[in-house]
Amino acid sequence: MTMLGKRPVKERISIALLGTRGVPARYGGFETCIEEVGKRLVARGHRVTVYCRDAPDANKSETEYLGMDLVYLPALKKKSLETLSHSGLSAAHLAAHRTDAAIVFNAANAPWLPVIRAAGIPVATHVDGLEWKRAKWGPIGQRYYRIAESASVRLSDALIADAQGISDYYREEFGADTTLISYGAPLIEPGSIDKLGELGLMPDQYHLAVARLEPENHVHLIIEGYVRSGAALPLVVVGSAPYAGIYTRSLEALADSRVRLVGAVWDQELLDQLYANARIYWHGHSVGGTNPSLLRAMGAGTAVNAFDVNFNREVLKDAGEFFSTPADVANLADKAEQLPHTATERRRTSRTYAATYDWDDVALRYEDLALRLAAGEKRRSGGFRRRFRAAPSAAAQNPTSPDPSSRASAARSAAPKVGA
Repeated sequence: MTMLGKRPVKERISIALLGTRGVPARYGGFETCIEEVGKRLVARGHRVTVYCRDAPDANKSETEYLGMDLVYLPALKKKSLETLSHSGLSAAHLAAHRTDAAIVFNAANAPWLPVIRAAGIPVATHVDGLEWKRAKWGPIGQRYYRIAESASVRLSDALIADAQGISDYYREEFGADTTLISYGAPLIEPGSIDKLGELGLMPDQYHLAVARLEPENHVHLIIEGYVRSGAALPLVVVGSAPYAGIYTRSLEALADSRVRLVGAVWDQELLDQLYANARIYWHGHSVGGTNPSLLRAMGAGTAVNAFDVNFNREVLKDAGEFFSTPADVANLADKAEQLPHTATERRRTSRTYAATYDWDDVALRYEDLALRLAAGEKRRSGGFRRRFRAAPSAAAQNPTSPDPSSRASAARSAAPKVGA
């Protein structure tokens, strides 16, 4: 009998995961979630199919990864259509190759939910964060995302939220229940530091920011504030983004000699060493719910300074310090260098909180959701969200979490301050 978290497998089913770039996870939180959850579901005897984009760097000869079946399909290479076009092809393929349940990542893919439902496949949508607040989308794109959120509520058999703030938003905006399942946090040991030398760095002698280079991740605010500070240690900025050339050039213009924009880092060992040995990790994300980069920094035992929104406070609690302006960043950067001992306790607390975000527990919750979908819990037209009651996430059960009422401010208040 296959076991995970000492729980026996109730039933073996087939599950499709679609709406992302696929695996191996090389890009963002969705892909990381699929890889971590998918391989655990396979270990428990389920058949997992992952839909992957037919990117130039994809090894299409590999039809299996960590036990998951891979299906490669193309996508239009245009910012506004890349995700939607690939997901449409994925939904059509899935309709012809049915699974017992499907999980669609990203509410933007709502137009394809009827295709999946028409094939008799029960489907949950992981709604992600408040995508309509992302600056990369113009007025038409932002309007589309608002419509897609509503469509996801009406057309999904269940909704998945990865943060309490997102769950609150869907309840307040649409009167819809969600299944709250956060991400897991890898616990990273400082260990070897040999790869830091590749970037000319020493442990505890640099600050770090890791982010997709988009305005709502506030890399511009972090760099501007850091340049205003008296900090002597370098600020290492890891990240890139497709279609973000103008924003990237604006960051280069803001930076001085202390700021090092190193681009994307695909070497996971190097990335782990960067997280585990930074003086401070700067987290500027504002619209994406529980963020895997934040959890990875906490799991590495790194002190975190984060942009002040409810999502980040929900995860960090008293382990974090928060900023919302360049002046805040400058003050915190000076503090980190003049009073380095103040980060020591925060490091320990961060790692303690990170341990409550466990991928084994996350996988079991996805399994429970998929089994309930496959069992067909009296779906009505528009889904059974209000009757689909999920068990609380590990983070929600954590006795160190603040009272839920203190986290219930509407996620709408998390609007990014672009150009702050």
